[in-house]
Amino acid sequence: MSVLQTLKDRSNNTCELCTSANDLSQYTIPPSLNENVDNDILVCKTCLDQIEEREEMNPNHWRCLNDNMWSEHVAVQIMAWRMLQRLRHEGWPKDLVDMMYLDDDALALARATGEHEDEANKIIHRDVNGVILSNGDAVVLVKDLKVKGSSLVAKQGTAVRNIRLDRDNDKYIEGKVGAQQIVIITDFVKKL
Repeated sequence: MSVLQTLKDRSNNTCELCTSANDLSQYTIPPSLNENVDNDILVCKTCLDQIEEREEMNPNHWRCLNDNMWSEHVAVQIMAWRMLQRLRHEGWPKDLVDMMYLDDDALALARATGEHEDEANKIIHRDVNGVILSNGDAVVLVKDLKVKGSSLVAKQGTAVRNIRLDRDNDKYIEGKVGAQQIVIITDFVKKL
């Protein structure tokens, strides 16, 4: 059975965040690289557009998290926590976050994208041209790079897809070159 079909079955063909039944799609929670039932949720187009910041946040849309943050599925709990963190300036989401319980591993994953940090404290990753990078972006190498600890040389022009940002250092990103997962300095990449 496919991941998408499993998500549809577990959610009864409704968005796992707002329970809408329209325009559903599978969403892999960053910084996860692989699609699987533990990392993915089923979301509607409205939720997806606001999660990916293609549309301005509508605080009233997210009042549904009052119920759905108690989901038995960790991936749903993590996304509920992240969205409540984005809305914490509204007041009511802070109360919901204070009621939530995530185990240490889930909380670490929830914090991986920095949703809980104030804008002034967030680490911003930029490519060689100053363009802001995000988890899941694709970049291209702007020069040949010798990979420390191996004989691999990552050639200029190599595309690195689905990158992950280092949350402690604004100069480091992770991505796969060939079959090898490597750390790349942002000064040597350009966003695609």
